[in-house]
Amino acid sequence: GGPHISRAMDQRGLVPQFIEGLRVTDEATMSVVQATLAGEINPDIVRLVNGNGSVATGVSGLDANLFVARPRDEQLGYVGDVAKVNPGIIQSLQDRGYVPVVAPLARGEDGHPYNLNADTAAAALAVALGAAKLVYLTDVEGLYRDPADEESLISRISTADLSGLLGSDSVSAGMVPKLRSCIDAIEGGVDRAHILDGRVEHALLLEIFTPEGIGTMIAKEGG
Repeated sequence: GGPHISRAMDQRGLVPQFIEGLRVTDEATMSVVQATLAGEINPDIVRLVNGNGSVATGVSGLDANLFVARPRDEQLGYVGDVAKVNPGIIQSLQDRGYVPVVAPLARGEDGHPYNLNADTAAAALAVALGAAKLVYLTDVEGLYRDPADEESLISRISTADLSGLLGSDSVSAGMVPKLRSCIDAIEGGVDRAHILDGRVEHALLLEIFTPEGIGTMIAKEGG
């Protein structure tokens, strides 16, 4: 949704600003975020899933108080940290055979809608659901020790080693929330987190069902 939000902001004459990979979200930006995520991106993903053999339904983090947020940082405006997850609506949909597609919005403790980083929201939901795996599909092969060297792809890494990398030049600002959320998810009880290239056909199957896998797997012990 990020590029779509930026384009929609541009159409309204709003200039996107980011701090450590997170979008600064004032009142006008929040209006664009909510309309784009819940009104455009979410229905498009639901349509694509439904057209490929599953039965999906769209959910916003505002629905049934799925996500409740508190302000993350005054500089970021209406960007929230997840304060509480109420996964009942997701569990109910899954029990009935639906694939929930969740827009990362939240009701703030102050009653205002908040923008959540999608990676952070996914990790919090994975923990609340007791998920065994958390998988991120992105537009890079995985995590590199040296972003300029495609041969430096990290296949497996422990949360301790990953924490050490977070302060280095090898991690771009945009990747930081994703990696931090992997650590948070595993510390919250999720067994494994995976960062995969979503452009690769059958990426999820290749990672889970082949010995060598693809992308980067993060675990407590890295194995």
